[in-house]
Amino acid sequence: MNSVDLSQVPMLDLFRQEAETQTQVLNAGLLALERTPTAAKPLEACMRAAHSIKGAARIVGLPAGVDIAHAMEDCFVSAQQGNLVLGHEQIDALLHGVDLLSRVANPPADDAAWADHAGRVEIDAFLVALHNSAVDRGNGQSGLDSALAESLLIEATAPDVEALAVHDTLKSEDFRREVPARHHENRESPDRALRVTADNLNRLLSLSGESLVESRWLKPFAGSMLRLKRLQRNTGRSLDKLHEELSDLALDEQAQTTLAEVRRLLGECQHMLSDQLAELETFDRRSVNLSQRLYDEALACRMRPFADGTGGYARMVRDLGRSLGKQLRFDIIGETTQIDRDILEKLDAPLGHLLRNAVDHGIESPQQRVAAGKPVEGTITLEARHSAGMLQINIADDGAGVNLDQLRDTIVLRKLANHETASQLSEVELLEFLLLPSFTLRDTVTEISGRGVGLDVVHNLIKQVRGTIHIFNQPGHGTRFQLQLPLTLSVIRSLLVAINDEPYAFPLAYVNRTLELRREQIELLEGHQHFSFEGRQIGLVSAHQILQSGEFAQHGDTVPVVVIGDHGSTYGLVVDRFLGERMLVVQPLDTRLGKIKDIVAGALMEDGTPVLIVDVDDMIRSVEKLISAGQLDKVQHSAAASDADRRKRVLVVDDSLTVRELERKLLSNRGYHVVVAVDGMDGWNALRSEPFDLVITDIDMPRMDGIELVTLIKKDPGLKSLPVMIVSYKDREEDRQRGLEAGADYYFAKASFHDEALLQAVMDLIGAAHA
Repeated sequence: MNSVDLSQVPMLDLFRQEAETQTQVLNAGLLALERTPTAAKPLEACMRAAHSIKGAARIVGLPAGVDIAHAMEDCFVSAQQGNLVLGHEQIDALLHGVDLLSRVANPPADDAAWADHAGRVEIDAFLVALHNSAVDRGNGQSGLDSALAESLLIEATAPDVEALAVHDTLKSEDFRREVPARHHENRESPDRALRVTADNLNRLLSLSGESLVESRWLKPFAGSMLRLKRLQRNTGRSLDKLHEELSDLALDEQAQTTLAEVRRLLGECQHMLSDQLAELETFDRRSVNLSQRLYDEALACRMRPFADGTGGYARMVRDLGRSLGKQLRFDIIGETTQIDRDILEKLDAPLGHLLRNAVDHGIESPQQRVAAGKPVEGTITLEARHSAGMLQINIADDGAGVNLDQLRDTIVLRKLANHETASQLSEVELLEFLLLPSFTLRDTVTEISGRGVGLDVVHNLIKQVRGTIHIFNQPGHGTRFQLQLPLTLSVIRSLLVAINDEPYAFPLAYVNRTLELRREQIELLEGHQHFSFEGRQIGLVSAHQILQSGEFAQHGDTVPVVVIGDHGSTYGLVVDRFLGERMLVVQPLDTRLGKIKDIVAGALMEDGTPVLIVDVDDMIRSVEKLISAGQLDKVQHSAAASDADRRKRVLVVDDSLTVRELERKLLSNRGYHVVVAVDGMDGWNALRSEPFDLVITDIDMPRMDGIELVTLIKKDPGLKSLPVMIVSYKDREEDRQRGLEAGADYYFAKASFHDEALLQAVMDLIGAAHA
């Protein structure tokens, strides 16, 4: 590429950006002028926008753009001077000019010289049409002055000499030197805009989320330091007692000096530990605060105002209404509402379809509105706002609403339900049929509707961004579509559950209900297990079978169930237990893994534990495949089956991943049901939520060590008979004695650890794996 090309390419990019901005101003201004033709502010804005595009087109050497913008500018100036009133015909012509300016800035991909050849004819026709629409035709409006009329005709027949001169200037050496300098000045601006790829932003947000998770590791570490401080304090007290007891004995001078030195060193250690702990707590606060700010800033980079995605809707509604002979008012509320960039981009098609649906299906013709006692002008409203931690978007019209009787007849006609069933459906259930594929209330097909491809596509697109859609209807007064969406795709509000002792996250947008089913509520119908939910029989499925992760073993009298799906496909997934709700930072899976069955992404919990986020739609498909193949397993829920096949449950508590996994695999292979905990606090929470036959614990762990855990177990009336085994690296006799005094039933040194010894110790304490 030569030097001339290098100078022109960036200028053309700048022109395209400016043209995009100014055409949005022109569209908005012209739509406002259509309602109030003499409004000063829209006229001024449109005049300035046309003038800016004209100047920019001259700089980059686009005569067609200069001609169009100059003609439009003359019209706006004439309207400002009172020589021209902009009616519907003039607005139509000027809007066509806006479309031509967009095409000049972004010519067809297969015809880069469109504005110089094929487009020139269309542009000249536009200039003539603009002249004709502006000239008084006896309609009572002020005619266009002769000077402007002559100017428009000249634009349509003669080249722009000034623009050609500027185009020649672009090729000069002076311009080639000037352009890079001008761009250098732009780069030095403190408010300059930089282009950053979406992948870079995603990685930045991911890293800031990891930083936030890592910063929270300091708090449990500070807790372990506090325990060390308590231990030192207790050591000091024991040393003071020893000093008092020895004071009556005649110790030699060396012994007294040594004892004094030990007390002094211990005191220094205590002071140093206190200082270090205070500094650690300060660093912890600063680290968490800084990580949170970093994450908030990274998240803010992904957020855009709702107005960024609504620029073309007003024009679309206006043009579609005019083509259908309907008078419309379109209002957008909440344009400054912040929305995730990815969600905003994916909302473009659904919102566009819902607005076209409102114009075509919702708003009646002027004659029908007058007959119904309504204003001739129909109103469509698009609103975005934050509500209860979610993004809520409403598309409402004041049209006729949905005729429920016609909807029932269509449902029966399409054999989606019989007469008896359709007559018993509630309004909410009836309206949900509108979201089914190929469903339409139109008898004829037009360019706009009647093909049955629409609301089901909208429904699917909304589900892709983890959202929901609801329809509210007032017959004779209008319809409202309400979209509930997450504020961002980067953070997900989820339900955490345990499946085979591993955490999984269900996006809350896909969770209908969580239940604790009693045994007597589970029924067997046609070989499949069901339960009653909201007046319907819902199939019961084990999440263990879907994820191919172990088997469900019931404990207690209830079964934890997560209800997912819609009215067409609703199922209850049996899990081990509920772990609560969490806000998780979504971590995309490595693309080299491909699509992982039933999993959509990953995340890290506050303690750094990885968790997989379930793909609910994929999981529903997996359930249906198992049902169609006749391979769906039954959930063992009867008392007889539960008692006969019950495996002994062992809780392994160790902060070392290697040791944890070694013990878990060893015991699982021998038939025991093993649950793992990462430290004493995690183990204590597990003990309070479910029953175990044995606890195997380490001693040195963060948050709560093994001695504290054993002490809590033996003090609890319901757990004091639970056998506890300590497996520790500490193999001194005093360490063993300390563990046994705390209440441990067995002390096992890791130094002498081997498989059969551990298994034999477990057998001695609780017997074989199966009861």
